[in-house]
Amino acid sequence: MREAGTERPFSGSLLALDAEGSYLCGGCGAALFAAEAKFDSHCGWPSFTHPEELERVRLIEDRSHGMLRTEVRCKCCDSHLGHVFDDGPGPEGTRYCINSLALFFQPE
Repeated sequence: MREAGTERPFSGSLLALDAEGSYLCGGCGAALFAAEAKFDSHCGWPSFTHPEELERVRLIEDRSHGMLRTEVRCKCCDSHLGHVFDDGPGPEGTRYCINSLALFFQPE
């Protein structure tokens, strides 16, 4: 989370989790994503259509690894969470692709 790393696809503990609750920042505990926003994008990481509140995340242009992406960080503690892409379902059309290691699940 501090080195902006990415876990291997399909290796995260929260990928297949399907339960009611909230996904919190693994660094500071801020509520970031509701379980209702989670969907299976088949990309290998937990995916969400949108954060609970857009103000809880910070989006940064990421030109690493020879590509242009948008990095997602926790606005509270600046931890790297993953990336957001514009190929998601729903009215937002976004796919927040987040590392399981960057999240903590709090059941409802």
